[in-house]
Parts: sequence; structure tokens; C-alpha cells
Amino acid sequence: MSDPTDIRNWLRLSDRVTTSGKLEPADPQRLADMGVKRVINLALADHPEALPDADAAMAAAGLGYTHIPVPFDAPEEAHYRAFVTALEADEAPVHVHCIMNWRVSAFFCRYHRERGMDDAEARALMHKVWDPVTMDYANADKWAAFVAGEDD
Repeated sequence: MSDPTDIRNWLRLSDRVTTSGKLEPADPQRLADMGVKRVINLALADHPEALPDADAAMAAAGLGYTHIPVPFDAPEEAHYRAFVTALEADEAPVHVHCIMNWRVSAFFCRYHRERGMDDAEARALMHKVWDPVTMDYANADKWAAFVAGEDD
């Protein structure tokens, strides 16, 4: 099955890892049909665009599910460390999402650098979705600092 073009800000980072923005009600089954085994959600459950009852939707599709709610105005090191733990829990295909793929791409930028990827390459992947340094958006500055590792 090919990668979907209708899921917001979809990116394939590797054979094992895909990312995106918000998911629609039919998407958990679509992910399962693509071979995804686990989903990590970094969005807040009460966001207006969040998938309603996401844990039940993932379970119905046979997907493992980890929810790490990261407030857009307050990303913390603890959120990032929980993400790393969830991502590295096993080698199964995993999909990581939030609402816009901004949180996710920022987390992966740090993750890739920590594992030896060149900063420019890690940022280029994030820039496929957004750039918190140049984007004029509320709290982008907090994300720029987070990506730089200045939040600890």
C-alpha cells in the first residue's frame, strides 16, 4: 500500500516510522492496513481537531497506542523523554502524530540529532512541515528553543 496523500502533513521517515498531523476516524484502520503496529499521539485530547476517543479507535484497529499530551505552549523535556521511551519500546512499525505534525517534527529533529544525524539534515526533515525559527506563529519561539535543546 502506498503512503496516503490525504492525511495532513504526512511524512515517511523510514520503513518503520511515519508521521502526520491530525487523524480522521477511518485513519487508524488505514494505518493498520499499511502495517503500522503502534501509534504515538503528541496532541492534546481536548483539541478541537483531535480524533475523538482515540484510544478506542486505535484498539478497534488492533493498534498499540501511547498518548503523550504535549501542550503547544509548553513542551518539556519530560514529554520528549516519554516520546523517546515510547518510540524505542520495540522495533514495530510506528506512526507518530499530533494535529499539524509540528510537535512531532520538532521531537524527531532532536531525536535524529541525538542519534548522530547532522543538524542541517535533521532540520531539513522538520522544515518539510514547519520551521519554528522563521514561522510567525504563537509559541513558535518556545519550539525553536525546544529544538535547540534550551528547555532543560
